[in-house]
Amino acid sequence: MGQEFRYYQCGDYFIPDIQLNPYKHKVLGKYGRMRREYLQEQNPMLLNNLILRDQLFLHLWEIDETAHCRVEKLMVELLKRNSMPNKATNQMAWVQHMNSLKAQAEEMVLAELIYS
Repeated sequence: MGQEFRYYQCGDYFIPDIQLNPYKHKVLGKYGRMRREYLQEQNPMLLNNLILRDQLFLHLWEIDETAHCRVEKLMVELLKRNSMPNKATNQMAWVQHMNSLKAQAEEMVLAELIYS
């Protein structure tokens, strides 16, 4: 029914030998790493719970994937609402405009997904 643990002795104490399953098929992205740092600093109880249930990396990958999709959708919405300068005639203004919209989208995603 439950997971069986092996123990090793360290002095007078028996410590459970807990190891995470390796996940080699995916790389953790920017938002997943940011979520992990947030959990380490602000919510270590949830972090430990996810580690002990062997769900940390799945949680981080889900957050990372969701955040990337959400940023893309927000960028499309923001571009519809805010007309952008002509890229061919005013490249620097276009770059500044796109960076501003990306910063807005990321700020919303950080508040919704990463720091909650």
